[in-house]
Amino acid sequence: MRESQIQPAPDSQSPSRLGWRAPVRRAIAACAALLAALPSLPAHAQQKAPNIIRDAEIEQLMREYTGPIFRAAHINAGATRIFLVSDRSFNAFVANGQKIFINVGALMDSKTPNEIIGVLAHESGHIAGGHLARQRQELAKAQILMVAGMLMGAGAVVATARSGPYGKVGSDGVGTMGALLGPAEMVRRSLLAYQRGEEQAADRAAVNYLSATGQSGQGLLTTMERFQNDALFKTSQMDPYTLSHPLPNDRISSLSTIVKAAPAFNTKDSPALQARHDLMRAKLFGFVSQPSEVARRYLPSDNSMAAKYARAISAYKAGKLDVALAQVDALITAQPGNPYFQEFKGQALMESGRAVQALPYLRRAVSLAPSATPIKVLLGHALVGTGNPQDAKEATGILAQVTQSEDDYGDAWAFLAMAYERRGDTPNSQLASAQALFLQGNMVAARTQADRAQKQFPRGSPGWLKADDILNYRPPKFD
Repeated sequence: MRESQIQPAPDSQSPSRLGWRAPVRRAIAACAALLAALPSLPAHAQQKAPNIIRDAEIEQLMREYTGPIFRAAHINAGATRIFLVSDRSFNAFVANGQKIFINVGALMDSKTPNEIIGVLAHESGHIAGGHLARQRQELAKAQILMVAGMLMGAGAVVATARSGPYGKVGSDGVGTMGALLGPAEMVRRSLLAYQRGEEQAADRAAVNYLSATGQSGQGLLTTMERFQNDALFKTSQMDPYTLSHPLPNDRISSLSTIVKAAPAFNTKDSPALQARHDLMRAKLFGFVSQPSEVARRYLPSDNSMAAKYARAISAYKAGKLDVALAQVDALITAQPGNPYFQEFKGQALMESGRAVQALPYLRRAVSLAPSATPIKVLLGHALVGTGNPQDAKEATGILAQVTQSEDDYGDAWAFLAMAYERRGDTPNSQLASAQALFLQGNMVAARTQADRAQKQFPRGSPGWLKADDILNYRPPKFD
């Protein structure tokens, strides 16, 4: 609900007739504002849609981290997706059913795989517990209680207002506000208490999943300690009953004993997994951080693969293409079977206007990681970029397959539109462009392209129907 919708309107009626209604309207508006703020979803999920990034290397690692956890939690891995959010803060949350969102900042700050696995185990606890669906049920109950409380409060206000001159209850209706906001605050605190209980349940579930898979809960405790340090000053003056999450020190106290008593507490991540985790972090620092930060974090004396990876990416981002290519060539020589080194060289060449030179490396990357969708999209992009009609035909096949398996992949639709255009297939180009614009939220442009495409397809054909879906789409309304 927008702020302008909850502001009380100025009184335009005679106070002798409707004077008591003004404070009631203000109180009801305030109650509506409180209701809008009730914790039906995690805070990040209530904000605007996060910026999502796609990366084959990181997505594959997240699948491997969650695989054992999902099996222990009896979660269908095929129906669950993990999204990478372009945010440097340490956070993760569940939204829209079985979708886990994890900030790249959490990946960059985590020193071990176990820390991220603990976070993912916690979010899996929310999914397995059906917490989002149950929160919606609790919110529905809260709305009923809220309305009942407001009606009772309004009745008391009417009785009081009729007994005073011109129906006024004080100069600003404070008494009225208190009568109406009391039930609202009680409901709000009840829902917050419910959400804190769910967070504790997800913590306990995470420990169970980690124990069942022979993994340590140390990483989960480390994450809690990080939150404790971050919240030390933020929550020192806050009422714990107005928070949606338990205080970090309370969570640590409740988990520490059972985590440390687990047989696998001292189990460490395998060196191979730790090395891949380090490469993932290096990749993110290389792409996200300034070159100066990369230079401080990965000193020239550091000859690890992760440090070389970060420096190569940082050099490319700084416009030093020759330096970056030389460094990635050394990485490929050291690990010729690593698809992501091949992918990075192909990306660097393609984005530097050398699409033809990029193709062998991207083809090699796809052959090494055939299920890596982002690499296929990158290959499709490079094929379109060569300007060769035969390459455009190949790109159409690759990108059409991607959009069939992941119909919400906006970049794939955009490059598919370009591939169709290269081949002179205007209707399908416009339809793919409409789909890309639709996913961007640009509904005006999406409908324009869909209308143009639909006029060129036979009525009732698959293309006509897809265009019609976009033309007739209406976003859901939330009261």
